[in-house]
Amino acid sequence: IQTVESGGDLVQAGGSLKLSCKVSGLPRFKDLDWGWYRQAAGKEREGIVCLTATGTVTYSSDSMKGRFTISRDNANHTVYLQMDNLKPEDTAVYYCTDCAWYSDGYYPEFNQRGPGTQVTVSS
Repeated sequence: IQTVESGGDLVQAGGSLKLSCKVSGLPRFKDLDWGWYRQAAGKEREGIVCLTATGTVTYSSDSMKGRFTISRDNANHTVYLQMDNLKPEDTAVYYCTDCAWYSDGYYPEFNQRGPGTQVTVSS
């Protein structure tokens, strides 16, 4: 399985970006749960959100709820992340990944399958 993330850019605080992730090598894409995580320089990886095959959305933390929206195009094996009202603390490399069920919900697995895409938010 490989992913190619794109759409990252340098934006001002309050701006928006839409990230894309093309998944290849996975014929059962539509049957699996997908999500996003990010990693800022010098920090731990941080889960963002998951979208299950059945349409359930789970955010890993409340800080991104209401600002980040996940969607998917099963026909094109693509996952999207719409990010609005961006903040400087959102600066990171963003990765798409599969999700797994844990005791309290779905969470992104920290499997790096692609290069990620850099998002930089200036203040």
